Amino acid sequence: MGIAKRFKIASIGAGNVGASVAQYCVELDLGDVVLTDIVEGLPQGKALDLTEAGPIRGYSSQCVGTNDYKDIAGADVVVVTAGLPRKPGMTRLDLLEKNGNIISGICENIKKHAPDSTVIIVTNPLDVMVYLAYKKLGFPPNRVIGMAGCLDSARMRSFVAMELGVSMKNVDTMVLGSHGDDMVPLPHYTTVSGIPITKLLPQERIDAIVDRTRKGGGEIVALLKTGSAFYAPAASAVRMAQAVLKDEKQLLPCAAYLNGQYGLSDIYMGVPCVLGREGVEKVLELEISEADTKSLHKSAEEVRTGIKGLQELGVL
Repeated sequence: MGIAKRFKIASIGAGNVGASVAQYCVELDLGDVVLTDIVEGLPQGKALDLTEAGPIRGYSSQCVGTNDYKDIAGADVVVVTAGLPRKPGMTRLDLLEKNGNIISGICENIKKHAPDSTVIIVTNPLDVMVYLAYKKLGFPPNRVIGMAGCLDSARMRSFVAMELGVSMKNVDTMVLGSHGDDMVPLPHYTTVSGIPITKLLPQERIDAIVDRTRKGGGEIVALLKTGSAFYAPAASAVRMAQAVLKDEKQLLPCAAYLNGQYGLSDIYMGVPCVLGREGVEKVLELEISEADTKSLHKSAEEVRTGIKGLQELGVL
């Protein structure tokens, strides 16, 4: 019997999200992690710290830090978290341009050093950035995925569990659309041990949970004051990476390339996906109401506005 291949995961960006991605990956022993950042010493220091935690936490995966993209060579999965948060006084177009240029540069290096990888984009504005990455990489669309619905659904699961006083493990949810205020949570596809929440909660409580889900990221930003969420976004990206690396055929909501599904084409949107070794192996088309379809298309228009903005800026 041959020795099983160890997977290689590259986490691009060693800030809070990227470092948490590295931590979750090594703690799950998913594979060896290369933590990459342009700031000298930052990825090296965090990687060494994670390595030194290994004997205590009981993992054998290795984590190394680097400022050189050539070290991501041969990565099976690349998680991209690098980018700037929106700051006071910064317009949406400013953020698009800055993060668009960052993602473009990163994609050049992924294409050069890890051409066979599956790429998971976390950088905001998410749906626009994953479309940009798809165009810049030239990879098949199934190997370029955005992390959004997985996080939004996790937030909704948490809120439902808190509301009903049940285990989060018993709650399943589905959130479609873009990652932002125009996301489309689906209460009829939200269940507790198979029971729809429409049978368990009054409409006003469901509406409140839907609203809180839409504003989930902003709620954390308001509390932290000097940053944004990182534990749950990182956990969501790693959940997707795990499904790909272990060929789980796991059904997860992700930003995937649409080619006619839900009446949308040439766009990335949050939809239910089967994730496996080939990345997005299938997009499921759920039966959704006319109102939800309208909301999904409104969500898509917001993404198209962002794509147009990148084109006007000359980034795309």
